[in-house]
Amino acid sequence: MKGLLVKDFKLMKCQTSFFVYIIILAAGMSVVIEDTSFIIGYLTFVGSIFTLSTISYDEFDNGNAFLFSLPITRKEYVIEKYGFAVLTGGGLWLLSTVIAIIAGAIRNTVPARYTIMVALTILPVLFIILAVMFPLQLKFGGEKLRIVIMILTGAVVVVCFIVSGVIEKLNTSFISIFQNLQKLSTEVIVAIVYCISVLVFFISFKASVSILSKKEF
Repeated sequence: MKGLLVKDFKLMKCQTSFFVYIIILAAGMSVVIEDTSFIIGYLTFVGSIFTLSTISYDEFDNGNAFLFSLPITRKEYVIEKYGFAVLTGGGLWLLSTVIAIIAGAIRNTVPARYTIMVALTILPVLFIILAVMFPLQLKFGGEKLRIVIMILTGAVVVVCFIVSGVIEKLNTSFISIFQNLQKLSTEVIVAIVYCISVLVFFISFKASVSILSKKEF
């Protein structure tokens, strides 16, 4: 599994210009944008997409057939991908948080406490998004993934409209729900979000192992 990590980090090294570009762009935005916490979401999400692209690199030219002829199991492959995602996403998240805090302090626009709270909120959202994307990437591949995402986006919109209509018929408004959430402290809400993200990440991992185990190369 160590060899897989080395392979992916070497792939990342080949994309050094891309990462330098987005870091410079993020630093430039910190000068222009008043709310520097936006940088955290931008740098973290854009950079973390590279984790998914490593799967496409492995699939290119039937590379997986050779890869799994080596002494690695499919479960180890999935573990490495999720671990690489945590390392890459977490590293970019930390870097972007530092940039946002420094920029906010220099310009005296955003308090460091606010930036840290935004950063702590973004991290579990990142892992939830990656948890959804990983099984889809392994199941459908890079080419079909875009079509699947469009279908899922449309389905989510339809579900939101249906749920909204049901809530209105039950004489329950979103305002009352938010009022109940406001009774909880920020720390409790963040803790709940982290618990949900960990659960979703674990379910995603199990699904990815199952998908890859049944896949033929």
